[in-house]
Amino acid sequence: MSDATVDPFEIVEAEVLGVTMKVFANQPTSLRQIWDASAVHGDAVYLVYEDERITFAQAHRMVRALARHLVDDLGVRQGDRIAIATRNYPEWAVAYWATVAIGGVAVPLNAWWTGPELAYGLTDSGAVVLFADDERAERIEPHLAETAVRQVVLIRSDRALPGSESFVDAVAGEDPPLPPVTIAPDDDATIMYTSGTTGRPKGAVQTHRNFGAFLMNGVYRAVTAAAAAPPPSSPATPPLPAATLLTLPLFHVGGLQSFLLPFTASGGKVVLMYKWDADLAAELIEREQVTSIAGVPTTVFQLLEAAAAAGRQMPSLTGISSGATLVPPELVRRIDEQSGSRAAPGNGYGLTETSGAAIANFGAAYLARPDSVGLPISPVIEVRIGSDDGREVPRGEVGEIWLKGPTVIRGYFNLPDATAQAFVDGWFRTGDAGRLDDDGYLYVVDRLKDVVIRGGENIYAAEVEAALYEHPDVTEAAIIGVPHDRLGEEVGAVVRVREGSTLSVDDVRAHVGARLAGFKVPTHVWISTDELPRNATGKVLKRQLRDALVREA
Repeated sequence: MSDATVDPFEIVEAEVLGVTMKVFANQPTSLRQIWDASAVHGDAVYLVYEDERITFAQAHRMVRALARHLVDDLGVRQGDRIAIATRNYPEWAVAYWATVAIGGVAVPLNAWWTGPELAYGLTDSGAVVLFADDERAERIEPHLAETAVRQVVLIRSDRALPGSESFVDAVAGEDPPLPPVTIAPDDDATIMYTSGTTGRPKGAVQTHRNFGAFLMNGVYRAVTAAAAAPPPSSPATPPLPAATLLTLPLFHVGGLQSFLLPFTASGGKVVLMYKWDADLAAELIEREQVTSIAGVPTTVFQLLEAAAAAGRQMPSLTGISSGATLVPPELVRRIDEQSGSRAAPGNGYGLTETSGAAIANFGAAYLARPDSVGLPISPVIEVRIGSDDGREVPRGEVGEIWLKGPTVIRGYFNLPDATAQAFVDGWFRTGDAGRLDDDGYLYVVDRLKDVVIRGGENIYAAEVEAALYEHPDVTEAAIIGVPHDRLGEEVGAVVRVREGSTLSVDDVRAHVGARLAGFKVPTHVWISTDELPRNATGKVLKRQLRDALVREA
């Protein structure tokens, strides 16, 4: 018998879909394996929605019944696509785990999409089964005949569609074992559609390896951070059980990979909301003893303000993270200040194509570099800054961010040309502009296509937006390029202010001018108390702003 101890974080080189890369030797091989292992959490509360509480044991019973129904009654076979189009209801998670546990390919559809957009996702993916709540069912009903869907499972709906059944019926009955299936690490697991802010959404195909690697990245980061932390000065208080309030949609990598996946694996509690409400969120955090939360910057700002207004300290929180878009340094300061340094600020940088966060900055390191998204989340993630022709640029210079590792997707569904353009020898070209400092910290300065070029000078929106957020009256800010005959472009600023604010255009310019060079000061300023238009993942729709406002300039 060998006395050798298995290193859970052993890293080896392996060939993944024809590309040699570093991988964790002992990562989970499939989502089925991750789900099976979570059964050990038994009677621990898994999902909370309003007054509903579902334990791991209850969720496993529903997943087993639904998986059998999909295979035995609906004829779903390994590799078939199954779409999910609902709010963040508990049924979303059950449908997802049942799908991937039988080797099906889950297709999370954007719940904000219109009927034609939903039909596009169904048709593009070739989904044969659709899980839909009442709102999505109403939108898709006129378009169902255009798709390959042969069965609709309705969630929280009394609607009757051709060939439909209720979710309650689909999970009822016997409690059989999961169907037997052999799933390889590089089998498709999920097709998640990109946000489509610059064109028609593309289906990003994530493999089971992608999910296992993402989970291992998070465990590695947590273990190494704990090992590096100084010992407590007094006896440590036992930590609260892990719990999160999900603010990001489950059809987004921030909701699925960053939260549902790790909390499922670790036995944590996932609290769901019908829709975002900052006041309710602050209440739920205290009631459910939520230990970590993440959201887009606007969401986190709103949470902090709602908690302060209600006098809620939210003492259970040990981490507040933001991401999915560029995070202003002012938010990092606010998190630390308002929590009394109890809640470590965090930021994760990644994309749908990297299966979520690949770079991360947390705690003291984030406070020291609040304008940086951090370091690779584990040694299997590589980052480089490339020039237009793909060459690596020197440290400190701005170029395109390229990422490589086992969380990078295999490509876009049925789009070989787009795949070849974005994925080069295992590297994903993100389309984001950034730079690395001498210590390897990554700074995201803008989307390449959103850089404002004024008279040959590159002006990065993130820098100007960060300056705007330092003004106490500014709650949202977006920088756009305004066409100019001589300069090419000028800087435009769209600013949302607090109710009752008297902030003027001149005040905005003076505020930025006191912090940045004159050529970066916005020439055009629009001030409003209305929310800026965003897509479902929280990204400001700058093209929409541009189209609506530049005609006025």
